[in-house]
Parts: sequence; structure tokens; C-alpha cells
Amino acid sequence: MRMRDPGTNDTYFCKLRRSPKADEVELGHACELTFSCYHRFQFLSRDRTRQWFVDALADARQELPFDLWAYVIMPDHVHVFVYPRSKAATISRIRSSIKGPVARKAIAFLEENAPEWLPRITVREGQRIRRRFWQPGGGYDRTAIKIETVHSMIDYIHLNPVRRNFVGRATEWEWSSARWYAGISPVLIDIDQTLPTKYEL
Repeated sequence: MRMRDPGTNDTYFCKLRRSPKADEVELGHACELTFSCYHRFQFLSRDRTRQWFVDALADARQELPFDLWAYVIMPDHVHVFVYPRSKAATISRIRSSIKGPVARKAIAFLEENAPEWLPRITVREGQRIRRRFWQPGGGYDRTAIKIETVHSMIDYIHLNPVRRNFVGRATEWEWSSARWYAGISPVLIDIDQTLPTKYEL
């Protein structure tokens, strides 16, 4: 479907449905999910919004059978590395169970406290008006099968704040699982200890 951004009048195509097969991750495979904020706005630069994401991630783990192996929350995007334990934990269900609550809380906050932002996140989908916190679409997902790939993906996730020069070491960034792997406590959310082999930061 062709979408129009009222703020810029730009148009783009959005795939509204994914094939069910494209949404399944074979059991035994892990998947890195990337969620980007709409137009790369830095909606996740505040601790308040980051905490909403942590809370949503914790709730999703209670709702769906998947393990959390790594995560990092950046100002304009998030990486989450998950390991589905059941076919019930499809990628689309994991994604929506995390992204949905964050978007609802953030948009409600903007409506109440920063209404000047609303025109910038409002789009028209046919006859429907929608407000966006996340960039539409499934995002950039990567599947890992080999344990070496899993380890390199966890390193990549943890080094995001270092590459952006926010911190000098991955463990200095509070909003990631790097501290958990380094044995630093307390942490915002525990990681499932289900990696096939011991992993060290």
C-alpha cells in the first residue's frame, strides 16, 4: 500500500502483511530483531522511554515462549536477540508484543505533553489516520544457526554505543545486556542462560 507522510508529503510503499512462512523461525535458530524509530527520530533518548521498552520486553517474555540472549537500546533504534522455544513464539508475535506497548505509551505521552510532535508522526493509510512511533515494516531481522555467528552478533549488538562514541566500553552503556555478560549487577533485565556454550564479553 502506498503511504503518505503528511509532514513532508513524501510517499512510500509499506507491506502490510508478511507471508506466514516468512515469519517463522525454525526451532534451534536464534534471530536478531532491529526496531527503528519513525524517521530515525531519537524517541529512545530519554530514560523514561527506554524503561518502557525494558518493561515491554520483560512482559513479552512472560507472555511468549522465547529466550532473550542480548539487547541494546539506542536513541533511535533497538536490537533484540531472541531464541524462540516454541512455534507459538513467531517473530511477528514477539515483535508486536514488544513494540506495541512502547508505541502506545509514547504516543499517549506526546499527546499529553508534546502535541507539537503529532503532525510529524501522523500518516494517512488510505482513509485511516495513524500515528507512528516505530518505522513501518518488519525491520532488519537476521537469523543465526552457528554458535560462532551467535557470539559475533552479540558482540555487534553490545558495541553499538561504542561505535557511536557514546561510551568507551560496552559495559558503560546501561541500556544493554553487556553488563549482564560481564557479571556487573544490578542489571535492568536478566538474560536467559541458554546459550549452547559459555559466552564471555
